[in-house]
Amino acid sequence: MEKLLTGANGFLGKVIFKELGNNHKIKSLSRTSGDYQVLLENEIPNFKQKFDVVIHSAGKAHSIPRTVEEKKEFHDVNVLGTLNLLQGLEKVGIPEQFVFISSVSVYGQESGVNINEDHPLEAKDPYGLSKIEAEEILKKWCKQHNVIYTILRLPLLVGENPPGNLGAMLKAINKGYYFNIGGGKTRKSMVLAKDVAIFLPVVSSVGGIYNLTDGFHPNFYELSTAISLTKNKKMLFNLPLLLAKIIGYFGDLVGEKALVNSLKIKKITSALTFDDSKARELLGWNPEPVLDFLKKNAI
Repeated sequence: MEKLLTGANGFLGKVIFKELGNNHKIKSLSRTSGDYQVLLENEIPNFKQKFDVVIHSAGKAHSIPRTVEEKKEFHDVNVLGTLNLLQGLEKVGIPEQFVFISSVSVYGQESGVNINEDHPLEAKDPYGLSKIEAEEILKKWCKQHNVIYTILRLPLLVGENPPGNLGAMLKAINKGYYFNIGGGKTRKSMVLAKDVAIFLPVVSSVGGIYNLTDGFHPNFYELSTAISLTKNKKMLFNLPLLLAKIIGYFGDLVGEKALVNSLKIKKITSALTFDDSKARELLGWNPEPVLDFLKKNAI
């Protein structure tokens, strides 16, 4: 089956191409390289063939918008980019299957335990809102064209050279200034990027909306300790929760220029985990625990 992978040069896209490229016919689309070099938010791709399966991994994430223009970029890339992709596909023939890489951010929650796919989509931030809108567009389009669609709502992705919050943690550990707050007891959902990639051929032919996690939801202490051990780093620092809250309060007084504020402290110290039992029970999803991977591999 002919496959198209968008966002092939991104963090997850690279892993997908690596894991599936040898056994599947995959054409890649990205901004600067691949079979199709396209800025999806600005143009409709001119495909040269029909695809049986489309994996839409392209998107904007891992940044905090500080201006109206930066907020608009999330809509442009994640929503308009999706619309342009669909128009390009219509010109060469409708695919049989479509997989959209979404995010648990659509739920709009900063705390909670075992949130499942039936939870209301309550995101208020530009990223979460753009993912909700893209999901709705895709569902409508796929139903209209009788396409089997899969939406994967992913938490923190783990792998080599990770972006986002995990990348920031890795950088801080490498430089010796990382510290946990309140003992690092807060649990967060995460999943290995390679396990998501390997699972794609299984889930794409079935369809549905799924959360994917490793099922263990490591806390910050477990995560940072596993990473530190593979890098032979010394014992990590710990910041008492009360002191962290005081620092957050002073950050509130400073305003937008502050590196940390009360909201950030609250997010870091609030558990946020997601339930992936739907994928486990229906499709046999059984990924490797993130901590097991980190204890054996330096990222």
